[in-house]
Amino acid sequence: MAAEDLEVVFSEAKDAMDKSVRGLRVELQKVRTGRASTALLEGVQVDYYGTPTPINQLANMSTPDPRLIVVSPYDKSSINAIEKAILASDLGLTPSNDGKVVRIPIPPLTEERRKELVKHVHRLAEDHKVGVREGRRDALAMLKDLESDGSVPADDRRREEKRIQSLTDEHIQKIDEMKAQKEEEILQV
Repeated sequence: MAAEDLEVVFSEAKDAMDKSVRGLRVELQKVRTGRASTALLEGVQVDYYGTPTPINQLANMSTPDPRLIVVSPYDKSSINAIEKAILASDLGLTPSNDGKVVRIPIPPLTEERRKELVKHVHRLAEDHKVGVREGRRDALAMLKDLESDGSVPADDRRREEKRIQSLTDEHIQKIDEMKAQKEEEILQV
């Protein structure tokens, strides 16, 4: 019984930490790097016949070169709504359309803007590290409860605490690696 309880605690901690790492991955995709990426438009909602609709459901998006995103709407009548939605988003991008596709040139980042983006990436990474640490804290609390119930001996609890700490260190290292990679992308001219 005790071994099963310990595995449940460990798997819950792992799930919480994995969720935090996945969340950071999604957040980092939205950070602009000066290179065109369709992930920049992920959160853009287009008013399509009165219904807010994600842009990726209304159009095919591609990046034919590093400084350009091309949005090809499935329904050509929605092209103006797509252009308005991109302008209204806080991405700082200026789209233009030729009646068939929307072209979005990606301007090069200034040195000041690059530094701001790096700070933003650091904040995101720290927020997600906090999520990992919360997973560890919750797991340690569950272990203490199991020990106080008499379900788990103190030696097993201490062994499991070390295992959870090494899991935490692994996830923190993953977050640091992702942060460093994104920082390198941003600073690359």
